[in-house]
Amino acid sequence: MTALPAGTWPSPVTAASLVGGAVGVAEVVPDGDDVWWAESRPEEGGRTALMRWRDGTAVEVTPPDANVRTTVHEYGGGAWWVEREVAYYVEFGDQRLRRIEAGGEPVLLTPVPDAPRALRYADGRVTPDGRWYVCVRERHTGDRREALNEIVAVATDGSGRVEVLADGADFYAAPRLSPDGRLLAWVQWDHPNMPWDATELWLAELGDGHVHGARKLVGNGDEALQQPEWYADGSLIVATDRTDWWNLYRVALDTGELTAVAGGEYDIVQPHWVFGMSRHTDGLHVVGGPLGDRLSSGAETPYTSITSLRRAGDTAVFVGASFQREAEVVRLVGGHLEVLRPARALGLDPAFLPRPEFISFPTAGGATAHALYYAPAHPDVELPAGELPPLLVYIHGGPTAAARRQFAAGSGHRFWTSRGIAVVDVDYRGSSGYGRAYRNLLRGQWCVADVEDAIAATRFLSDRGDVDGDRLLIRGGSAGGTTTLLALTRAGVFAAGANHFGVADLVALLSDDHKFESQYTVSLIGPWPAAADVYAERSPINHVDEIASPLIVLQGLDDTVVPPAHSTRIVEAMQAKGLPVASLMFEGEGHGFRRAETIVRATEAELWFYGQVLGFEPADPIEPVTIHRPPG
Repeated sequence: MTALPAGTWPSPVTAASLVGGAVGVAEVVPDGDDVWWAESRPEEGGRTALMRWRDGTAVEVTPPDANVRTTVHEYGGGAWWVEREVAYYVEFGDQRLRRIEAGGEPVLLTPVPDAPRALRYADGRVTPDGRWYVCVRERHTGDRREALNEIVAVATDGSGRVEVLADGADFYAAPRLSPDGRLLAWVQWDHPNMPWDATELWLAELGDGHVHGARKLVGNGDEALQQPEWYADGSLIVATDRTDWWNLYRVALDTGELTAVAGGEYDIVQPHWVFGMSRHTDGLHVVGGPLGDRLSSGAETPYTSITSLRRAGDTAVFVGASFQREAEVVRLVGGHLEVLRPARALGLDPAFLPRPEFISFPTAGGATAHALYYAPAHPDVELPAGELPPLLVYIHGGPTAAARRQFAAGSGHRFWTSRGIAVVDVDYRGSSGYGRAYRNLLRGQWCVADVEDAIAATRFLSDRGDVDGDRLLIRGGSAGGTTTLLALTRAGVFAAGANHFGVADLVALLSDDHKFESQYTVSLIGPWPAAADVYAERSPINHVDEIASPLIVLQGLDDTVVPPAHSTRIVEAMQAKGLPVASLMFEGEGHGFRRAETIVRATEAELWFYGQVLGFEPADPIEPVTIHRPPG
């Protein structure tokens, strides 16, 4: 073993290797014996293509310039579906719905909107007769501040006919057709709730482009119903967290009475951040756990992340990933796993990829928080005797989300650990995967509890002797960027931080946030304007003078979730105060980076920046970033 200081280790996990040949797979759908999936491609500008697997061969069905992506709720998901060899998909450029068959040309199904991308579609299913595509529509009109959300039926014949099936609620999701096509179930909710706070399950009889008898089946105002699905026997199954954990229940169609079907002290589904998620299917569901997922059938899999679980007859398909491999398309037949779309070969010595350690640690107020700890790992290099590694704290977004249980280009944990820098990915109070009560610990405490837990994680690992408590770093995106900015105001804790498109001004967020999250802060902080002083107190922009450590800011200029003004104001304020700050603004990027060149530049710049602060020289050749420093 060669002894080298942290940050200087040579590593095959380069920024370019994170995206070179990488393909993101998020959704898979079986169609008879065929299997379809969508794959995002960083090296092709981040576009998403629709693929079909048949008899061992996969072909791209959408045109070579297509980008299958919806922006309903801005976060999207559920941009496509397939039924009887016909695919229906939303094109990112204009948000119009199309129909396509393998080898054919797309047929436009929805009309031209009054303004570009003003009509958006998501989360659809096809009626048994093939005449209608039933989906969520989001309408952006010039005379309203907020978009209108509805469930609609789109004619599949190309006539442009669209019929409204349900409206009046603030949000809709998961319109699901009974096997015979006579009934339509869906989930809806209203401001100020988020879909993990309180939703309702509705049911209506479906005719030819219309519904009647719509009524609420379930929803007590204190439970989050998610992912309704019709099983083959005609049962309607839904997940609800009324007993703390998201477990499965059968719904009586006449009374709405719930009967427990499957579950335990674990979450089966995940928060509805995007459309199209599926974590249960006829006779099979995902069992979530601190170190990842498994299947309820007991079938052994190498995966710690299982998503898009769906069934066709005796065959189930899903997207599987683990701490050692990226996402791949998997088919399960009779307990046997078959990989249809393998993840790329990483070509790494397994010594670079040990499983992280799940840790629970004490935090403020006698509470307990959780995290995944990744120790530095390299088969040929170690730290010099007496040196403890720096620690990079990961703060996930949301804030109702969770640390990822898989290897992914976007997370890049191994980029750091293979260079001698430890990583802790914090599931602070409010994170998902630990039940409703843990999620609710962030109510009224955002920008407080998350900051406390980030610091508590560093204290726990430092006291245990794992890391150097004088070389602490922190990074986060979106809500995690907000936490990062506030954590840097705690003098003497963090040596530096990286803010990826974080919210800087909570008051400004009230006016420039998109509809989906426009009242999210009511539960996280308090009602406006009654809690105006709390919003001001917790806004990072009002604490720039207290930021005691250098900061790098990374932002997409097309971000509609957290507009660039948030990052610009932080950078300008730090420059005006003479505080060390660097920034990179990326054209063509939105909320989360998709393009290979952006991911490479942002990752390398962050490493170089930390090197400048901690005094190490990375082994990688990296283009420097301008750091605005105080005079003298």
